[in-house]
Amino acid sequence: MKLNVNGFARAALLAAVALLASCGGGGQVQTFHATRVIAFGDEFSVINANGSKYTVNALLSGSSTLLDCAANPIWVQTLAATYGLVFPQCPGTTPDPVSRIYATNGAMVADISGQVDQQLNIGGGFANGDLVTVFAGANDVVAQFQQYPAVGEDQLAANLSVAAAALADQVNRLAGYGAKVLIVTIPDMGLTPFAGDRSVGSTDGNPALLSRLSTRFNDVLLSNLLNDGHKIGLVQLDQYLKSVDTAAINGFSGAPFGNTTRVACSVALPNCSTNTLVSDAVGATWLWADNRHLAAGGQVSLGSLAQSRAQNNPF
Repeated sequence: MKLNVNGFARAALLAAVALLASCGGGGQVQTFHATRVIAFGDEFSVINANGSKYTVNALLSGSSTLLDCAANPIWVQTLAATYGLVFPQCPGTTPDPVSRIYATNGAMVADISGQVDQQLNIGGGFANGDLVTVFAGANDVVAQFQQYPAVGEDQLAANLSVAAAALADQVNRLAGYGAKVLIVTIPDMGLTPFAGDRSVGSTDGNPALLSRLSTRFNDVLLSNLLNDGHKIGLVQLDQYLKSVDTAAINGFSGAPFGNTTRVACSVALPNCSTNTLVSDAVGATWLWADNRHLAAGGQVSLGSLAQSRAQNNPF
């Protein structure tokens, strides 16, 4: 049977969005409205003090150097905007924003407990109306992968299982404090430019191993989360990115990203801006800013998925 390419692409993307299911069932009785967003995790969720982010930064109109932190938002900015909220690192005209980012560049799962402790010790703890985001684990996969082959795959996978279970413990801990939590699965690192050449027969990189390690992390994370959708909402970024990668690789008409294999930035993050892209990069349609961090379009897509999950979860 001949496939309708446009229909297939749409179906793949719709299937990915459908996978953003909560960890529990039930319809939403009353729409949850966050009064504060608190972000934990790694650089995927970071806005630096100067407004720079680990993606393709936007520039103020007419400037070749001054950043516009409100433009090209990262995913937690898009999520917070759903509720009219902003962060102190990019406040706009909002005085004393109440939302907080504890995520830090390079953070690993072992750092999340300390980030949560900061909110408990100096941030006033958690309250009704708090929407907490957790996105970490990609740096753990990279750290384990970089030990191969000196350390065998079985041990690497076992180490990541411990890390994933520890992250689930922190998510469950946050739910126990009464916060509503969105947990994001990590990308399949075997589908990132970091993995190397994915063409058949290539010996550049080891995408298959990275994919197995990523899958192990996500599987163990999900199996250890509290199965209560009233407390925890799940955003399966890995499945969404697989679908858009398939659409791009196969040249499907209507694919949201035209390029999912190359990096858009010519300089290291967070110094990349719309003024420092590689010559043929199209900022909105290239998925990756560098070899493992989402470009602006990818961040916006993740933000939209998180918005959908927060609004449709039975919190």
